[in-house]
Amino acid sequence: MVLFRSKTNKRFFLILLGLYVSPLLRAQTDTVYLERMDPIFISSNMDEARRKEYELLKRRVRKTLPYAKMAAARMRAMEDKLNGIHGRRARNQYIKQCETAIKDMYMEQLKNLTVGEGQVLMKLIHRETGSTTWEIMKGYRGTTEALMWQVFGSFWGHNLKVEFDPGIDYQIEHIIQFERLE
Repeated sequence: MVLFRSKTNKRFFLILLGLYVSPLLRAQTDTVYLERMDPIFISSNMDEARRKEYELLKRRVRKTLPYAKMAAARMRAMEDKLNGIHGRRARNQYIKQCETAIKDMYMEQLKNLTVGEGQVLMKLIHRETGSTTWEIMKGYRGTTEALMWQVFGSFWGHNLKVEFDPGIDYQIEHIIQFERLE
């Protein structure tokens, strides 16, 4: 059986094979292995636009990670306290007190976040708490208010249901793990 009847077919096959294999070949890359993840290729010679984008993401993560960690700690403490409170009215009063305390402590700093920092913050909150900001808002404030904030946030490109996925958000995970931010 003859696979290639002419030189043209053979050349065509070799060109297709080259086009298929060429994206798999990379020059000057470092392989970084992270827990729970596939290898990540971080190029030592990123172009300037990608390097700027990465540095911007690094600044955003550095700025918002402390808020996400604080939110996770406050939520754990709040849940522990709420488990001991009986009665809907007492629970709602405690939630309002916590909300007021958090607003007093952090509102001015959170108001100064950019849209991009807010998006990173929501992903980091999901990473730290295991719940999306939508689930948190819905649990503490109710579906109606969560829906109102979802619509309000959508005007600026936010989605309260955004999740942190280590496969997709590998750069954020890399920044946290290797920049020693934890």
